[in-house]
Amino acid sequence: MSHRNLLSLGLDDHDRLNKELGGGIPRGSIVLMEGDYGAGKSAISQRMTYGLCQEGAAVTYLSTELTVRGFIDQMYSLDYDVVEPLLNEELLFLHADLDTGGTIAGGGDTERKELLKRLMEAQVMWQTDVIVIDTFDAILRNDPTFEALVRNNEERQAALEIISFFRDVISRGKIIVLTVDPSAVDDEAIGPFRAIADVFMTLDMIEVGSDVRRQISVKRFAGMGEQVGDIIGFSVRSGTGIVIESRSVA
Repeated sequence: MSHRNLLSLGLDDHDRLNKELGGGIPRGSIVLMEGDYGAGKSAISQRMTYGLCQEGAAVTYLSTELTVRGFIDQMYSLDYDVVEPLLNEELLFLHADLDTGGTIAGGGDTERKELLKRLMEAQVMWQTDVIVIDTFDAILRNDPTFEALVRNNEERQAALEIISFFRDVISRGKIIVLTVDPSAVDDEAIGPFRAIADVFMTLDMIEVGSDVRRQISVKRFAGMGEQVGDIIGFSVRSGTGIVIESRSVA
């Protein structure tokens, strides 16, 4: 069955992620993926990015950790070759250089001071079908304006202003994917994003004997296509990418 409102994550002959998530992500959605360091947030968002590009969607991927060379190498190691989508401008990669006080395209400290504002004003970033921000909590933590509001216990108000901008973006049928490390940001700051997310997933690492298994727990999935798995086991393998390990349907 075809769902026009869904953007397929593709790669059906490669893994079962698209099938487990009901055939794709609904247009006009905010997707929130939470997980501690090492849980696989970046790997899942990179898998989504590659699959979406393969299905003809235009994607922006903003990383707070990887440079463009690091991104290409990382994707290649997962068997997600993004050189062609990058050259064809189907994929826009942006690096938020937080360590040196720069922003999306580098820059000085005066630019860093309004990081969130500059992010929202970077028009080219929001012109694609899907915008992935990995990791969003690093953007929040490195914006002094947001930090000041947190110190004054006004983080919810700051979050609501960002959410208003996001709602405007998704009202045009776009999808925003945010990855967050919940241990790195206050619950009061991330709570509003959890509340408004159309798709909310947590990524967990479960110790089973001497093994560590990763899983996606689907907490909310508005506008789903087919049935969506509630717990999706997965692994990340070099040369293969994401592998779905188990299936459990809600």
